[in-house]
Amino acid sequence: MSAPPSSRAFAVALLPIAAATFALFFVTGIALPVLPLHVHDGLGQSAFVVGLVAGVQFLVSLGSRIWAGGFSDRRGPKQAVIVGLMLAVVAGGLYLVSLAFLDQPLLSVAILLAGRGVLGASESFVITGAQSWALTLAGPKSAGRAIARIGMAMYLALAIGAPVGSALFEGFGFVAIGIGTMLIPVLVLVAIVPLRPAAPEPQGERALFAVARAVWLPGLGLALASLGFGAISSFAVLLFVQRGWEPAWLSFTSFAVFFLAARLLLGHLADQIGGARVAIVFAGVEALGLALIWLSPWPALGFLGAGLVGCGYSLVYPALGLESVRRAPPQSRGLAIGVYTAFLDVALGVLSPLLGILATGAGLGSVFLASAVIVALAIPVAWRLMVR
Repeated sequence: MSAPPSSRAFAVALLPIAAATFALFFVTGIALPVLPLHVHDGLGQSAFVVGLVAGVQFLVSLGSRIWAGGFSDRRGPKQAVIVGLMLAVVAGGLYLVSLAFLDQPLLSVAILLAGRGVLGASESFVITGAQSWALTLAGPKSAGRAIARIGMAMYLALAIGAPVGSALFEGFGFVAIGIGTMLIPVLVLVAIVPLRPAAPEPQGERALFAVARAVWLPGLGLALASLGFGAISSFAVLLFVQRGWEPAWLSFTSFAVFFLAARLLLGHLADQIGGARVAIVFAGVEALGLALIWLSPWPALGFLGAGLVGCGYSLVYPALGLESVRRAPPQSRGLAIGVYTAFLDVALGVLSPLLGILATGAGLGSVFLASAVIVALAIPVAWRLMVR
């Protein structure tokens, strides 16, 4: 059955926006499976430093997320996307500079941290601008679908980026990651710059206060649920290597493939039955996947657990995002998305290094047990949203 014209037109209009999102998260994805190996094995640093290098991207995103949201609302989402892609080019350059100091590991890590921080600001501008742009195209009745489509581009990029990054790292070293991080955003900028921009919306003086009041409860649920993604992205490769479960990069690809399948098959649920109801069910699925990784004695169950984490998180993020957008003033969509996703940055920027400390003291498996418990706490938060 062919899609109705409105759906087809929406999909076509969304393509360049999705391409920008794909590019940003592809360069993030190629680094995810190799950063722990580069920092831990290549530079001889501890699990805490691994967590710090992984988490600093989200910590900087936290500082720039609200700024990016306000920028998108004032200057337009297209301009926010362009700024984000340009920052990604800078991040790739810093990756390359860090390689000039491999004989001074602490200095190399410091420069790498700076690159990760710039990439965090890049991610903040791109995802905030892209989601705000998509919401403008979709209208209020399809807000959940717009958020889900951008998320599909994000995690498709991560799913493809993980094995590509592993292959590049094995064949050419970390230098290939830096070059890719610089070049890919440039290619997308060529397509984005000529596009007609979406008009910015006038902002009231108390927009931030109104948005924060509307978004804090869905944001809290997102922060709790996002720790599953943090555990997979920062520590799954190390745990799977430690247990001899190969190929270790398949842990993240399994996460991303299940994520995409859930978005394709069930991405409409939040618009139809409400975001809070969807979040209650799929936060439970995510917590179950994390517990399965912790308990599993076999590789197949470990990879399945990673997939369940992806399936659960896939629908929790847009479900709670829909609750946020519908509670916020309509002229402040970009700011609402910025504040909402800032809660993700709090979780990953603050808790990822703490998970690294836990891994150092209690072993890598403990990270997934602790994450399962914390993710499960998103269920009563979503229940509260549904009751209200």
